[in-house]
Amino acid sequence: MQNEQTTKHVLKGALLLTFTGLLSKVLSAGYRIPLQNITGDLGFYIYQQIYPFLGIALMLSLYGFPTAVSKLVAQQRDKGYNIAVSSFYLPIFSILCLINVILFFSIYINAGLIASLMGDSKLEGPLQVAAMAYLFIPFTSIIRGVFQGLNNMKPTAVSQIIEQVVRVTIILFSAVILVKQGNDLYLIGTGAALGTIVGASIAGLVLLYIWYKQKPFGNKRYSFNWIYYLKTIVVYGFLISINHMLLLLLQFSDAFTLIPNLVNYGLKIDEAKIWKGIFDRGQPLIQLGTVLGSSLALAIIPTITKNRLAQFPSEFKSHIQSAFKFSLYISVGATVGLIGIFPHANILLFQSDQGSTSLQVLSLAILFSSLIITTASILQGLGYVYHTAFFVMVGLLVKWLLNAWLVPLYSITGSAFATVFSVFIVLILNVHRLKKVLPDTKLFVIKSKPFLMATSILILFLVAMNQFVFKLAGITTRFDYLGFVLLVSILGAIIYLGLLVKWDGFNEEELRAFPYGETIVAFKNRRR
Repeated sequence: MQNEQTTKHVLKGALLLTFTGLLSKVLSAGYRIPLQNITGDLGFYIYQQIYPFLGIALMLSLYGFPTAVSKLVAQQRDKGYNIAVSSFYLPIFSILCLINVILFFSIYINAGLIASLMGDSKLEGPLQVAAMAYLFIPFTSIIRGVFQGLNNMKPTAVSQIIEQVVRVTIILFSAVILVKQGNDLYLIGTGAALGTIVGASIAGLVLLYIWYKQKPFGNKRYSFNWIYYLKTIVVYGFLISINHMLLLLLQFSDAFTLIPNLVNYGLKIDEAKIWKGIFDRGQPLIQLGTVLGSSLALAIIPTITKNRLAQFPSEFKSHIQSAFKFSLYISVGATVGLIGIFPHANILLFQSDQGSTSLQVLSLAILFSSLIITTASILQGLGYVYHTAFFVMVGLLVKWLLNAWLVPLYSITGSAFATVFSVFIVLILNVHRLKKVLPDTKLFVIKSKPFLMATSILILFLVAMNQFVFKLAGITTRFDYLGFVLLVSILGAIIYLGLLVKWDGFNEEELRAFPYGETIVAFKNRRR
């Protein structure tokens, strides 16, 4: 009975972190739209060049190092030890400080070289400020990790939301001030870095307050192994971070390869910066689409572990199949919908339709990246963390090489194809590994007829709205575009999901996972 209660507590905690992570990603993607509106494509380009370094710091402080610390906490508790200040906190904090000071100096000292490799020497100053974000990681990571190791996910969840809200507020506020005062746009990169630093500082203070109040430590010393602590934090911490950074690492590749290769395509350096900013318009929409495509699947993932595979194999396989079904159905709908409305959404959100065709190609990444998150989460639950991290790095290498080949030939469309092909490769590798791990489990169990019919009708609906309703409505203003995009998005989603439900694309258990799922099931049963 106690084990059952503990399992439920752990699952609730995992679901809380999943929900908080999704909310955090929505915030992280959503603010970039007003940021581009405030600063234009050049300002957005500057921000996106700095963001990968800030994003990596966020991933390390939210996922990588806390997960490694929580692993060590759980091991000490299994041995019957209280986590002592002298035997746990001090050595772990020292190791985290050492790692992050090295990361800080690596970026700070080489900021000029990094900026020149990006093809823009003016980025040196913002990169140096961004490097300082790594100095705050030890404070937030160790406390988050300790609470997670004690199966208390609330401090991590609360601090994560506070950190994101503060960061986003400062970034947007500083952008408004800079533009109003006519300051150098490159200070936007500095403002973004300061937002990250202040957000981390406030999150750290909140965590410190919770830690002091709950006092999760003991005074009894015990022997420990410095090398083991260091190895766990470095190896496990970075591996977990990499598993959360696929889209971020692809942006990291673009930060280094897009400008030089756009110049090789024939653009002047100032034009290349603008077109990099235009290409980056797709990033928040891809991120939001991926969050949407994987959200319901991620709600099921915490139940997928090695123990559950051994104890409840049929239930385990059912959960995997449902996770894939949710991810496939919703990501296909999101991908088709975004491709269909992208020219209008581009004008609505970013005030011009430049780059729409290239960004429609990039939208295909939603489908593959949503399925990657699902497959990687299952593999990680089964203990294959090393494999999934390696596959992400393969995807990064493919992206880097394809950018060098395709961008000089096809401009930002080449980068869009490179991104889509890279995430497709990662998905294939994940699925291949999962099939080896679970040879007797059919991953994609879907009813093809309702799926294909619902998708086809969604496509016809989008064509009809674009070809007839849009032209007849005489849409010209941004407010008109808002009404049209909202109408198409809401009706499209209702039609697509409604048809899948009507034609039994989901079983009753899966329908109950939806918001108001019980109501949907009851209504469907009454209609029979």
